[in-house]
Amino acid sequence: MIGGLSGLLAPRAQAQGNGPGVRGARAAALGNASVALDGDAWAVANNPAGLGSLARPTVGFYAQNRYFSAALNVGAAVVALPLGGAAPDAAAAEEPGVVPTGAPAAPRAWARRGVVALEAQRFGGALYNETRVGAGYGYRLGQISVGGRLEMLQVSIEGLGSRRVALASLGGQIEVLPNKLTLGVYGYNLGQARLASYQDERVPTVLRAGLAYRPTAQVLLALETEKDVERPANFKAGAEYRPVAALAARVGVASLSEEISAGLGVHLRDFGLDYAAAFQAVLGFSQHLSVTKTWGRGSKEN
Repeated sequence: MIGGLSGLLAPRAQAQGNGPGVRGARAAALGNASVALDGDAWAVANNPAGLGSLARPTVGFYAQNRYFSAALNVGAAVVALPLGGAAPDAAAAEEPGVVPTGAPAAPRAWARRGVVALEAQRFGGALYNETRVGAGYGYRLGQISVGGRLEMLQVSIEGLGSRRVALASLGGQIEVLPNKLTLGVYGYNLGQARLASYQDERVPTVLRAGLAYRPTAQVLLALETEKDVERPANFKAGAEYRPVAALAARVGVASLSEEISAGLGVHLRDFGLDYAAAFQAVLGFSQHLSVTKTWGRGSKEN
């Protein structure tokens, strides 16, 4: 039904510059160096192990436009639900995944029975599009978090039909230095799912590893390497600065796509708004926007 998809998938991945699975404007602003970030609902796509540090129910919406082309639009929605009460030995932070400005490093709250998340995402236009529906689970025990994701991917080409495949991915995180240094690893499509028998076409398998370092309560530094088994390695780095708890400024760079990025985040009470712009010398600008809403116990004004 579908032939020659390898030739289509490779330019698509190069155009997006982030490999399969990376979502959220915060991650985009950091050059997509997101494998070691936690406490964010978009961890369901970036590294489901990071879901384990999410303390409160969260819904989010994400939109991406690459190079002002409607054929490269991405839209996604996520719902993340912590299971059980907060771990008894953790003190809640003002905002999930964020150390309050000026506060000393302290343990954060996380769900006793882990966090489950559902996400839907669509990429492309009428001629070619991809639709993903996935479920992820993250569990944290002390300084170690593990997570997994199952998803159904549908690839459609006008005039040629569509094909669906199931994908499985696994991730992990460990706080090497509590509240300071986190190591994250993630394997996307570990089963190397076959998309079509023609030329043995398979969905890309991507391996990611990286670090997140917090030298102070205001500063986050992220570094990551990403390797598609059929493409050169991609090296990504980003920095985030929070002058106050409600505002974040971010910059990032990615080597394979030769993109530089920057963005801002505003978090007021339970509402978050993040924006990022990226520039590629040949193809031009990309824009990313994500909105999140949290609720439940621990909600308070910054």
